[in-house]
Amino acid sequence: MPSKPYLNPAVLDAIDPAAFQSQTPFPWVNPQGFIVPERYTELLQNMPDLAQFNAFFGKQRKHGQASHDRYILDYERGMELAPVWRDFVEELCSDSYRAFICRLLDVSNVRFRFHWHFTPNGGEVSPHCDSKGKIGSQIFYLNTEDDWDWSWGGETVILDDKGRISSDNAPAFEDFDAEYPAETKDNRSILFGRRGNSWHGVRRINCPENYYRKVFIVVFEEYRPLRMAVKKARRLFTGSPLVTEKERLMY
Repeated sequence: MPSKPYLNPAVLDAIDPAAFQSQTPFPWVNPQGFIVPERYTELLQNMPDLAQFNAFFGKQRKHGQASHDRYILDYERGMELAPVWRDFVEELCSDSYRAFICRLLDVSNVRFRFHWHFTPNGGEVSPHCDSKGKIGSQIFYLNTEDDWDWSWGGETVILDDKGRISSDNAPAFEDFDAEYPAETKDNRSILFGRRGNSWHGVRRINCPENYYRKVFIVVFEEYRPLRMAVKKARRLFTGSPLVTEKERLMY
């Protein structure tokens, strides 16, 4: 653990689990300063290079939803990465952050996956509900006024369908009854818990060439050791790999 923490305990302590769980239309919160300001600046100054990312474009999603076009970099220990980012991720893997997420989502244990998304002009995240394997996410926004005009978009939009739309559909933003765009400026993040109606997305980005919407995402998955043991036993019986690629990247 680094001597100077990255996470701001005052901001974490101010997020009340009961208020979070009662939020409309599903649990979400959009805190500012979740990362200590000077540490946030260090992270921005040491971002991974786009050359390390994999292009993810034109991939048809289930239910007929449009492709979520972007460049993706998955975190794994030992990868080429600035020390400040390694230290930040290790702090996210700490008992304190893990316990914080467990309290918010009311689970006994959780594991994390981490990745960066850089999205160019024309990219969007069509309205969707996350897969059942996820129980939530935290998205850290990494653009500043030096590299982004806020009129270009890029904010995550929480969408309220009033329970009308099944998750196996491909609705447009205009199909929802209400929307709640996240604030993205000045060290903001959005943290949400998955429910059956956890619709969200990002409207089409309109920015010049060589500019990117930049985010770092922590994916939460509930960890149940007994259930995992059963899965591995089945895989052993069928000759499948005991550990999937996603599981390999969980911490």
